[in-house]
Amino acid sequence: MMNVTVENFDAEVLAASMQIPVLVDFWAPWCGPCKVIGPLLEKLEIDYAGRFKLVKIDSDQEQELSQAFGIRSIPTCVLMAGGKPVDGFMGALPEGQIKAFLDKHVSAGAVLEVEVTSVEVSDAPAADDPEAMRAALHQAVLKNPDDEDARFDYVKLLLQRDQVDDAKVAFAPVIAKTGLVRRFDSLQRWMNAIDFTTERANLRQAEADFEARIAANKRDFDARFGQAQIRMAAQDWTGAMDELLEILMRDKSWADERARKTFIAILDIIEPPRVKVADGQIPPVDPTVATYRRRLSSVVLS
Repeated sequence: MMNVTVENFDAEVLAASMQIPVLVDFWAPWCGPCKVIGPLLEKLEIDYAGRFKLVKIDSDQEQELSQAFGIRSIPTCVLMAGGKPVDGFMGALPEGQIKAFLDKHVSAGAVLEVEVTSVEVSDAPAADDPEAMRAALHQAVLKNPDDEDARFDYVKLLLQRDQVDDAKVAFAPVIAKTGLVRRFDSLQRWMNAIDFTTERANLRQAEADFEARIAANKRDFDARFGQAQIRMAAQDWTGAMDELLEILMRDKSWADERARKTFIAILDIIEPPRVKVADGQIPPVDPTVATYRRRLSSVVLS
């Protein structure tokens, strides 16, 4: 059994799960049921003789990881395999049920093995093969967890494919860097928008309510930002930026410049990867990115 934090999550959970299943136990010192299931899980790790790895995450001390996994109650156990969550359960289950759970995923003999290759992001497959691209980026992140470009591209690809849970797990090791690395902050804002929409039981009604509020008051910036969040979550990037511009034209500093920061986040997300060109040549510019950069500049500087 090993205690895991943000600092060692990449190595002890993500990378390790490429070799054998990793059972992540979210617990807290004050949690009574956690004290029941904890020793039981440790016993089973010994009984299974290396066929799965047990790690523990203190949900109070590691709130960023708890948030990334969407933990709502403890104890919660999440099984990781191949670098992503594949199953889980909540509560202090009896030993027999935990064994049945593990037996669905843990091999009877040989340990699962996945080779971490030396694929470089620059050698990644073409963009028209998204599954191969995902695999190459995943390998690149495992090979070098500090490669910020690879991690950004990997999380972005997962979000584009609506694999939100996998994206949050891949993002968890760098969640503390959102205040330091702008592109990580951009990904966080995208995930916040996705969470904003999933929290609404009737999204169509929420949109209608926002539209009615805006019609009644052009300066209802909360409603405008809500619309922008919905469009951002749906990857309607220009629609989201148009709504944010409506806020910026009326109040550039609203809510600690939230509209401007979110606008910049979208530009970070939609900007295509840089293309290598010969010396003296000008790299191509995405017309949408160029247009909306100009629109932002004209509004902010006016």
